[in-house]
Amino acid sequence: MTTSRGALAASLAILTLTVTASAQGPTPPPFQTPNPNYVSIPLEITVNKPAAEVWKRVGKYCDIGEWLQIPCMITSGKDGEFGAVRSVANEILVGKTELSYTYTQPVRTDRPYNLYHGTVEVRPLTATTSKIVYTLVFDNSMLPDDAARERDKAQRTAQFTRAIQNMKTLAEGGTLPPPPPRGQGAPAGGAPPTGRGN
Repeated sequence: MTTSRGALAASLAILTLTVTASAQGPTPPPFQTPNPNYVSIPLEITVNKPAAEVWKRVGKYCDIGEWLQIPCMITSGKDGEFGAVRSVANEILVGKTELSYTYTQPVRTDRPYNLYHGTVEVRPLTATTSKIVYTLVFDNSMLPDDAARERDKAQRTAQFTRAIQNMKTLAEGGTLPPPPPRGQGAPAGGAPPTGRGN
């Protein structure tokens, strides 16, 4: 009787291990970037206009052309709809709400994917004021060292700080100053200093 119970317990233990192992499935392949270094850059600025008016003025997907002072056209889909692609680094609209949108950049064959995403949002503060929030998220682990990663983050921060300042100016009815000379700061669309795209 004891032997039967022992054999039964051993059989159940083996069965449990087998079911658990098969439920977990095969080991997934390794990540393309095994040690990512995710960075976020949250920026915000208060605007003396209601949120809906601000969004109407600067929230269309290709309005980036005006407030970042670069060429922009919709190359696929329709401005403001999921899946729309704009010419700025071939960015794809992947999320949106009434007063926000999120975009990403496509995977390219000549460089590791850095998971670059940006979200542009307007939040109501009062009946007559609002806040523009621009958040970038990306992986900069593929840069050679900490100094290069800090330079990249500083360049992106400067570029998009100018962008939200321009958005505020336009939303409040002002006129933008001329863009800085080409080659100063990071290129448009979240591209790293060495080239366009992710």
